[in-house]
Amino acid sequence: MSHRDVGSRRLKLARALGDALATLPRLWIGAAGVLALLLAACLAPVLVEALGTASAGTTGAAVVLAVVAIGALARLSITPTLKAARDLGLGPLGLQFRWPELRLVGAALLCLIFLAMIVSVLGVIVLAIAGGAELNVEAIRARDWAAVGAPWRLAVVGAVVAGALIIPLVLTVRLSLFAHATLGRRQMVSLNSMGIAYGSFWALLLGLIIVNLPKIGLFTLIAGGVLGGVTASVVGAITLVAVQLPLTMAFLGAAYRQLEYWSPEEGSA
Repeated sequence: MSHRDVGSRRLKLARALGDALATLPRLWIGAAGVLALLLAACLAPVLVEALGTASAGTTGAAVVLAVVAIGALARLSITPTLKAARDLGLGPLGLQFRWPELRLVGAALLCLIFLAMIVSVLGVIVLAIAGGAELNVEAIRARDWAAVGAPWRLAVVGAVVAGALIIPLVLTVRLSLFAHATLGRRQMVSLNSMGIAYGSFWALLLGLIIVNLPKIGLFTLIAGGVLGGVTASVVGAITLVAVQLPLTMAFLGAAYRQLEYWSPEEGSA
């Protein structure tokens, strides 16, 4: 597949979701060790009474293990078999920390810096336009919307605020395949991962919403007071580590397999 074909590629959402569910057991098996350790690191501050310096240590361990888990799950989700994932550097039970994991960290930092810059610029624009609109701040605080200002000014500020919220969302979805591309291409892929998702924003967004239903359900139960205290922490950690992370990575891996257009021959050309 060449770069000329990128524009004609579209994500088939139903197939990607089906592939994600089908590959989920293989992700659990292949990354069982690192997922178990990550879950233990997340639960340690909850289950251990004497936190002290141990909490900082478990937080650092959880961050490292999260990188390792993402690397393992990405390898498993973009390959058809465990053997193929091991050829990409998958370690026993998903435990490995090699150059690909360092590339993942570098790519993630570049994506975060890019998003932070965009959010900063948008924030300055929103503040400038809101200040220029000369809205009544006291009326806003009192929620007296009739006295805030002219309706057209409110509409302009509202449109700018909506744009400031939508643009980071669009960029985040477009960048969501960076980890799989970094492992699949065997090189650091950050902002140029947006080209892989070209033309499939809505399908990717809808797919991410669907696969994040476990997390949405969890937060709904916590917000509704059904879960609380230690129970919420334990159930939350199990849901996010054992279900949500593998499911999200499985879906993004399925999407990556459909949308990737790069080949090793192109990289060496």
